[in-house]
Amino acid sequence: MSKQSHTNADDELVFLPLGGSGEIGMNLNLYGFGPPQTRQWIMVDLGVTFGDARTPGVDLIMPDPEYIAELKDQLLGLVLTHGHEDHIGAVGHLWPDLRCPIYATPFTAHLVRGKLAEQGLENETEITEIPLGGRFDLGPFDIELITLTHSIPEPNALAIRTPLGCVLHTGDWKIDPDPLVGEVTDENALRALGDEGVLAMVCDSTNVFVPGEAGSEADVRDSLMELVGALRGKVAVACFASNVARLETVLKVAAAHDRHVCLVGRSMHRMIEAARNVGILTDIPPLVDEDEAGYLPHDHVLYLCTGSQGEPRAALSRIANGTHRQVSLGTGDSVIFSSRVIPGNEIAIYDLQNQLAESGVRIITEKDHFVHVSGHPCRDELAAMYQWVQPHLAIPVHGERRHLLEHGALTRELQIPSTVVPKNGTLVRLAPGPGAIIDEVPSGRLYLDGQVLLSEGSAHLRERRKMAYCGTVGLSVVMSDDGDVLAPPMVRFQGIPDVMSEDTSLLERVEREAAYALDRLSQKKRRDEIMLEQVLRRAARRTVEEVWGKKPVVDVFVNWV
Repeated sequence: MSKQSHTNADDELVFLPLGGSGEIGMNLNLYGFGPPQTRQWIMVDLGVTFGDARTPGVDLIMPDPEYIAELKDQLLGLVLTHGHEDHIGAVGHLWPDLRCPIYATPFTAHLVRGKLAEQGLENETEITEIPLGGRFDLGPFDIELITLTHSIPEPNALAIRTPLGCVLHTGDWKIDPDPLVGEVTDENALRALGDEGVLAMVCDSTNVFVPGEAGSEADVRDSLMELVGALRGKVAVACFASNVARLETVLKVAAAHDRHVCLVGRSMHRMIEAARNVGILTDIPPLVDEDEAGYLPHDHVLYLCTGSQGEPRAALSRIANGTHRQVSLGTGDSVIFSSRVIPGNEIAIYDLQNQLAESGVRIITEKDHFVHVSGHPCRDELAAMYQWVQPHLAIPVHGERRHLLEHGALTRELQIPSTVVPKNGTLVRLAPGPGAIIDEVPSGRLYLDGQVLLSEGSAHLRERRKMAYCGTVGLSVVMSDDGDVLAPPMVRFQGIPDVMSEDTSLLERVEREAAYALDRLSQKKRRDEIMLEQVLRRAARRTVEEVWGKKPVVDVFVNWV
């Protein structure tokens, strides 16, 4: 019997983003059905974003799932649209808080098993593989996978049918008439869904500012075939390892020009292995390892590298700075950046390219040659999707605030009846009644600092940010139990310039001011450790600020004898 027939007067269908609405990355979306107090939930995707200069020492950032973790008995499952890090990267870290079944297509399931194994969870987690175009039920949710194209194998939209209507969750997608790996976007299924009636479409906003269409992988293959054929010396191609179609292109281009391919970087090996495992890459030439590649004539080797975004520990960065043990590039060699610059990575990428150029390497980017197409829909593709699906309500996601608002403006141009632009933590009622934000729930970020997950408001992360900008002062003093100064204050700077001030160094001036502050304290107050630390900290911070103009972090160490 159709799910459309089972409704109660107090049932609601709601949408709740906890990540990915306000940033590109870190996707976590929830759909709830039922009365407000007893809703059943499904989660769509659970991804990460990456640390930057604003989060020193932090490798990964992920959405805080606390709200749904407290309702995990009502969480029916986690459904993954595809295998990119911003959609699956947090699964290994956050699944222990959720303990729900996982549903994914074979390629994505293979990648997720690897992530769970890294956390020692491979034997605890139930992963159900859903075939492309498959359909399955989770409580009141009837979920159908609709094949799309993107820059990774097996991307899917989710048609989520409920008793109160159908929602299309697009995930990441584009329209590519010749994606090379995988099927083309299933336009017939999307049109049929539109004819059936779509209550709401929750849609990718990444390229909403870009006119036209993203372009085809087949055209990139033709362009790279011509480009690599004209190059001499060693050639390195840097691209996203998850773009298996691009990896296959590079492998075929290399073979056509009598070049042997060497994979450089763990994620390259991991993605090739995953694609082979599920039968996506079945006919590729033999690969050579890094040691063997070093003995090949320069005109007969091609390195397929990680690190297109300037990641400091990735293969290409180590090649550029000369710390890679087997691979080197120099005058007469070329590096092709077959990727776009992700916003926020500009400085790291340009630094990397400058290092390579300094070594005599020729740099080729999408600005110089047609070497990349995006995996996300541009404006004409968005317009086509809305024409096919004809939703009553548009909900832009997967973008910064400016992307979501522009997407909302586009839906009004396309005469979509209603649009709601969400933020992380906004609870959107999809039905019954018009789409609207009806509540706000706690949302936030978690930071992976080494092996420890920390909340967004962690005090030590605030301190580290301040240390990164303002340095630290370490001040120690030796006191007797009676409050006598047995050894005067000694100071150490980290990250602070020891400039001259009043004919003395800043460090010596801080020591002098700290000694003055001690002298002004009574014997009784000197025996109060808290008071003593506060006075010394203020003296040091005030003195540094007067000379340098910044307030450093000050650590005071009182040694009692």
